[in-house]
This record gives sequence, C-alpha cells and structure tokens, in this order.
Amino acid sequence: MNNTPQELWTAFLGSGTADALEATDAAYTSWHFGTGGTMADELVELVLSGRKRATAGALWSYEHEGEPIPRVGDFSVVTDGSGRARCVIRTSAVCVVPFSEVDAGFAAAEGEGDLSLEYWREGHWRYFTLDLAQFSRAPTLDMPVVCERFEVVYPADANDARSTRRPPDR
Repeated sequence: MNNTPQELWTAFLGSGTADALEATDAAYTSWHFGTGGTMADELVELVLSGRKRATAGALWSYEHEGEPIPRVGDFSVVTDGSGRARCVIRTSAVCVVPFSEVDAGFAAAEGEGDLSLEYWREGHWRYFTLDLAQFSRAPTLDMPVVCERFEVVYPADANDARSTRRPPDR
C-alpha cells in the first residue's frame, strides 16, 4: 500500500493511464479535506465512493495562507486524517462566487449530508466560522467562496489491486 503522498504519486505516474501520461511533468499538492482527523476520514471516503466530486474553501483562507486557488488541470494527492495518501484527483472546474450564490448543483456535488443546499449552507457556515476565526475573520453572505470540482484519477487501492493480482495459471 502507498502510504505517503510521494509514494502514491509515483505509483500513479507509473500506472500507464492516460491521466498519468498527462501528469508526467506536472506538480501536485497534498492535503486533506476539512479540519483533519475524523472529518478528513469521512470526506475522503465520500470521494472514494464516488459521492463527493467537489469541495469549497473561503477565498480569504487561501489569501491568508498565501496559497494559490486551484486551477483546472491541477493534480492533488488527498490524504485521510492520519496523513495516509488515499487518491489522486484532478481539478476539472473552478469558480469563485459569493457564499449566498453557491447553488444546489454544487452543494449536491459536494456529496455531504442529504445533498441539499440547506445542508451545505449550514455545514459550511459552521466550517467557515471555525476556519476564519483562526485569523480573526468571520463569514459573510457575500464572502467569496472557491468552488472546485474534481475527478478521481487514481485511488490508492488501484496500485494495491495490481500488486496483489496473481498471474493466470498456465
């Protein structure tokens, strides 16, 4: 099993898939969803199940941390709450909209709770409140939210399955 982001990235590049060939000279980032721990574990499981195909972050957090916002084509190695690499994703769409303008389609693509916009707003308001408080800000309805859609291009278990397959008997 590939535990570190570098190990998973190397396995992905060696997989021979079309996505891996596109990534040959690409850089990647590594991160986890949410606040880490149990939340990161639960969210990466939603990604691996196919239910979660989007994520959102406050633009103010990106700016505070000096992080560039994601761009279409970016690759990321997503880890669980203990830092174990679980999959490689590629960003497929990015837009920045006010919190109040995040729509029901995006909320459903986030794959959380009952997939409703109401659930998304309540959960993300709580999350943004905690996240922004770290640098003395608070969410507002017009705060810019980075809405990122992505696709899984390589789950960690893809390499595990390949390495545990036995050759056919002759």
